[in-house]
Amino acid sequence: MSAVDLRAAHAALRARTPLVHCLTNTVVQTITANALLAAGAAPAMVDAPEEAGDFAAVASAVLVNVGTVNARTAEAMRLAARSAGAAGTPWVLDPVAVGALAYRTQLAAELVELRPTVVRGNASEVMALAGAGGGGRGVDSTDSTDDAAKAAAELAARTGGVVAVSGAVDLVTDGRRTVRVGGGSPLLTRTTGAGCVLGALVAAYVAATDDPFTGTVAAHAHVAVAAERAARITAGPGTFAPAWLDALDAVDGAALAGAELR
Repeated sequence: MSAVDLRAAHAALRARTPLVHCLTNTVVQTITANALLAAGAAPAMVDAPEEAGDFAAVASAVLVNVGTVNARTAEAMRLAARSAGAAGTPWVLDPVAVGALAYRTQLAAELVELRPTVVRGNASEVMALAGAGGGGRGVDSTDSTDDAAKAAAELAARTGGVVAVSGAVDLVTDGRRTVRVGGGSPLLTRTTGAGCVLGALVAAYVAATDDPFTGTVAAHAHVAVAAERAARITAGPGTFAPAWLDALDAVDGAALAGAELR
């Protein structure tokens, strides 16, 4: 992955303004919508089963985040994932707290069989989804990205897509290529919805680029670079969140090209 690739991905995102259909948890809808707008995409929050399938077919990308799932939204997620697959629309699965709770774990297992373009979660979630662990402590991971590397590669081979594992250093793999994205800030872990926002930005970047792997890396780099900028000018989580939104808007192709990739 080169600086040229990251610049091109950022330029494509800003030029195409992808419409991201977010079936996401109720806690994070506002920050997710604002972050998509700041980064250069457009959000939509359509989670009714009567509409989700139709909208998934016309959106640029779909995010399926199981954070506060219930029977109604679970059905909307199934319909949206099937519709996205049939229409060739890229979609991202964020398996929040999978492994820790049986209902969402079963739903995520159903969804992963529909072959998401990208699976994005923390190490414990990815390991649980791959059948290699029991999950973390709710939304918090009890494993490291290195712990999840093998499971991520196996899951990528199973879905034919990309798997991204978030942590102090993020790991992105498609089973053939692997990139680690450093940087960021510990304040991301103290900001409600930071990981969920990342899933939405992955969807936006994947919609804007020709290669889901490149798009996924670019989204992680964008989040990390913006977090570094915001952390330098804030005193804690209360002021970090709005500064991070400002930084998501301010990050340009040159800044993205300077992200810490390994």
